[in-house]
Amino acid sequence: MPADWREDMTATSTRDKQSSARRVLIYRLGSLGDTVVALPALHLVARAFPRAERRMLTNIPVNVKAPPAAAILEHTGLVDGYFRYTVGTRGLGDLARLWWTLFRWRPDVLVYLGSARGVASAQRDEKFFRLCGIRRILGVPVTEAMQTHRWEDATQALEPEAARLARNLDVLGDAHLEDFASWDLHLTDEERARADAVLEPVGSRPLISVSVGTKVQSKDWGRENWRALLGRLAGLYPGYALALTGAPEESEGSEYAAEGWRQGGGGAAVNLCGRLRPRESAAAFQRSEIFIGHDSGPMHLAAAVQTPCVAIFAARNKPRVWFPYGSRHRVVYHKTECWGCGLETCIVEKKRCLTSITVDEVVEQVRAVLG
Repeated sequence: MPADWREDMTATSTRDKQSSARRVLIYRLGSLGDTVVALPALHLVARAFPRAERRMLTNIPVNVKAPPAAAILEHTGLVDGYFRYTVGTRGLGDLARLWWTLFRWRPDVLVYLGSARGVASAQRDEKFFRLCGIRRILGVPVTEAMQTHRWEDATQALEPEAARLARNLDVLGDAHLEDFASWDLHLTDEERARADAVLEPVGSRPLISVSVGTKVQSKDWGRENWRALLGRLAGLYPGYALALTGAPEESEGSEYAAEGWRQGGGGAAVNLCGRLRPRESAAAFQRSEIFIGHDSGPMHLAAAVQTPCVAIFAARNKPRVWFPYGSRHRVVYHKTECWGCGLETCIVEKKRCLTSITVDEVVEQVRAVLG
């Protein structure tokens, strides 16, 4: 039989399996940023299984600073419902209850969008889902190639996490990572109106959005740096307005940073911490000329709505894997000897990969975006 016939038959068989699937379970843990980088993969799943009911097994929530996936995926039509997964579930009782919940729902397909935690961990997960009666399982990274971010010769860097997830699902088709539609949050008129309402004090001035908070100590650039940066930007861009975004508990730190802007003679400044839901924040970012922040969920949200980002990264992760997706963004990353440590709290090295980043370096990247 000719090779092209075999390929056509395989493609036809795949389409038949997808059209017959009635229930699709999507496994994805994490918080705001983890959900955003999975958007192209989730759009791919929706295209592959358009008539199936799609539910996500996810943690709800991780903590007060990390909204659940539903806070990002609401109104997108990508997910129809959620099953709760408690992070760190190991007890037989908890596992049995989860097994019974999934077994009763009887998914036809599992789409695995878990993080790379090692081949052994992925194999354990696959065994559990098969015990739940799921026959077709896609994307489980049971090989080192599926776990590892590939080196890309074209960019001379590792592939982003969004690309790894999409590659592991290539049996479903092309995720179209470069297409804006693959990152579409389907923001509603009400969400945009809410963002417009809280931004009313800035009028029609061009907007700089900033998020100074982070839930991880090793990613925190420091409040004095943020205050100095905003003071410099106020002098460079007197015609601009400033919006500070984040969780409610980040309001005080944001206000401290905003004093630099005010003392530097900057325009109107509004502190939106705790005043907007994540999707409403995305609508505010969409109105902005630039987003400046740490490696964080708000950064990924801003990138998803195609707002250029200047991102300040610690070297705890390998370069580019978690950078904002796209070519319009600027990342400040110092690759120290201890890069890739994965630490959430850095005591011994005192965050030198991050604290060695100067205000001048960040200003230079902002000017590269805004002119």
